Amino acid sequence: MSEEVHAYRGGVVTEPGRRTVIVSSMASDSHTWNLVYLELLVGELGFDVVNLGACVPDELLESECLSRLPTMLVLSSVNGHGYQDGLRVVQRLRAFPQLRHLPIVLGGKLGTGGPLTEEQTAELLFAGYDAVFDDQQGAAAFRRFAAALPGAAPVPVEGA
Repeated sequence: MSEEVHAYRGGVVTEPGRRTVIVSSMASDSHTWNLVYLELLVGELGFDVVNLGACVPDELLESECLSRLPTMLVLSSVNGHGYQDGLRVVQRLRAFPQLRHLPIVLGGKLGTGGPLTEEQTAELLFAGYDAVFDDQQGAAAFRRFAAALPGAAPVPVEGA
């Protein structure tokens, strides 16, 4: 992790750099508005965001995660193939010892036939996701998950 150095009254103060989160779609998904939304949401939580964009090949996702070693990887799907693509991608990522403990979450429209079943969600979690967020859940559950990560900014309590 890089550190920023600031001069302060003749002394030097070092501060840890902000933690990085990678936001991405998967190879079959060409949508981008969801990624822009996630970039803003994750940025509000105090993280630096690397947005890989749409139609990201598995190999690029792997190389970016291995080179950056982010605090979290957020995968988003709008085309309804998130369940299928997500299984493949997380299994590939978890095969790398350096990424076995990386928090990886999947969210969005994950099935072409509507919301995922409990069994499908459990399969994604068993395959290696730390959390799965269906598009009908809204952003509150994701916000709580991300806010619990080291380096996140405090999240205001809703209704307070």
